[in-house]
Amino acid sequence: MPSTTVYNMAGEAVEQLELSEQVFGVIPNVAVLHQVVTAQLVNRRQGNASTKTRSEVSGGGRKPYKQKGTGRARQGSTRSPQFRHGGAVFGPKPHNYHHDVPKKMRRLAIRSALSDKVANAQLIVVNSLNLEMPRTKDMIALLDRLPVEGKKVLMMVPQRDENIVRSTRNIPNAKVQHVSSINVIELLKHDFVIMPRQTVRWIELVFGEGLSADEAMLQIANQSETEGTAEVAEAPDTESEEVAQAEESTDGEEE
Repeated sequence: MPSTTVYNMAGEAVEQLELSEQVFGVIPNVAVLHQVVTAQLVNRRQGNASTKTRSEVSGGGRKPYKQKGTGRARQGSTRSPQFRHGGAVFGPKPHNYHHDVPKKMRRLAIRSALSDKVANAQLIVVNSLNLEMPRTKDMIALLDRLPVEGKKVLMMVPQRDENIVRSTRNIPNAKVQHVSSINVIELLKHDFVIMPRQTVRWIELVFGEGLSADEAMLQIANQSETEGTAEVAEAPDTESEEVAQAEESTDGEEE
């Protein structure tokens, strides 16, 4: 089973996290990766490039000179392609470049990219990813503490955090992206991927167990509430202990 190191905000390794074999342990399918990347790049094209043919160019309605007797080649219009200001031949026309890829192929490509990151130790998991205030200097210091070696970094967060977004805005080799916008191009374009544990769980639920994005977020939220409640229940009631000690000392003095 694949695993990765979990770091804290101080850059210290705290534990090993076991990852889903179905999501982070597959053999990368290069052919599917190529097809999905090509489709994603093609779908970005607006397809609005346009040229005018000889029938669309303004002017050229009169025959430029008589048919015979000039010694020149016969011409019927000054908007023919061989003339300056004439129409274009086989020029581009607006059309749709959209290329659809099956959902299973898109998900396989993402699993392949994630598995490649794990295999090359380029997936960095942190306990939590948060800052008290938006400050670029703090984000640079955090990246310096993590083993990213100054390369291009993609941070995937489970929910939008303005402090993280604004702190990363002016760092040229770092980008913040919501996990629901995960795509193959961004995973391949960046050398390292940083994500908190909640993001890892979301990816495993969506790409491993087949849950929808909303269902995964709801389940993660419920788990967080359950863990928080358990921690509160396990925490010692210091106030009750202090009150009991005070009462005992008062009784002793009265006696």
